[in-house]
Amino acid sequence: MNSNHLTEAQTEAKHKQLGLSDEQVVDMYKYMLLARKFDERNLLLQRAGKTNFHVSGIGQETAQVASAFALDRERDYFLPYYRDYGFVLSVGMTLTELMMSAFAKAGDPNSGGRQMPGHFGSKRLRIVTGSSPVTTQVPHAVGIALAAKMQKKDIVSFVTFGEGSSNQGDFHEGLNFAGVQKLPVIFMCENNQYAISVPVRKQLGGKVSDRALGYGFPGIRVDGNDALEVYRVVKEARERAIRGEGPTLIEAMMYRLSPHSTSDNDLAYRTKEEVEENWKQDGIPRMKTYLIDQGIWSEEQDEALAREISEQLKEAIAAAENSPFPKPEDTLLHVYAGDKEVSAWQ
Repeated sequence: MNSNHLTEAQTEAKHKQLGLSDEQVVDMYKYMLLARKFDERNLLLQRAGKTNFHVSGIGQETAQVASAFALDRERDYFLPYYRDYGFVLSVGMTLTELMMSAFAKAGDPNSGGRQMPGHFGSKRLRIVTGSSPVTTQVPHAVGIALAAKMQKKDIVSFVTFGEGSSNQGDFHEGLNFAGVQKLPVIFMCENNQYAISVPVRKQLGGKVSDRALGYGFPGIRVDGNDALEVYRVVKEARERAIRGEGPTLIEAMMYRLSPHSTSDNDLAYRTKEEVEENWKQDGIPRMKTYLIDQGIWSEEQDEALAREISEQLKEAIAAAENSPFPKPEDTLLHVYAGDKEVSAWQ
């Protein structure tokens, strides 16, 4: 056979090799852009005095969406961290629900407007409520995976965190227990190079992914701006977990393109040139180029999508602005277990 002759499998588009249809890979891109536009709009809303606070995830959407598509979005359990707008949108949260949270309204499904934005939670979507102290979601994910194993359910728990969190005790305790028990949990570190203002060179003496070796399971580093590679790695990790082979630690390399939050001046600890250089690696335009090269997307469709998302955002903002704030007596709702809700006046 001529060495220059490629088989049909070798010439097949990468997303099809991974089992993704044209429609699915286009949907991935749509969610990435939706998350980006949501994030950008929230930065504007805060600056306009409409909302009080926003934690941005700009630059991290690619890995978030790709990982969601690699999981069973109907059955798995999710423990995202506070930048994961792309992830929670991909598993079923709506723009209106997220805007209710941003405006701290009673209709916020996460906490009824009682927590800061980014504390995702949805019983319907199996998104487990996050806590303000970072990394506490890791042992919670391990506990859910233990329950799944005990009940012999073919599901996984998936948890995300930043590289700063990988230095916390909860991270190491969670990984150790998961390794000992061979639990169906996937740990994904979104290494965005900064723990608020502390650069990665001052946080880590090695790779986050290498830490898995000490706990007896694989650690994988992946380009977090490459959606299809993230999808492949997370999908393989899920398959391992379902086969009973235990956890996987994934370190998705990316860059936080925006400030840590609306309370942060990021140029106090990094240069404008560094940020601009990293914008060139942004995974969203990379995905767009891939789709156009494959002949399944066009600039015209992209412009139409941007207009559609803009309209969706307007509707979500209007719904949130016109919704009531929680009442003072709602403070104690859902604090205690049981059939009866306890109000502040009882």
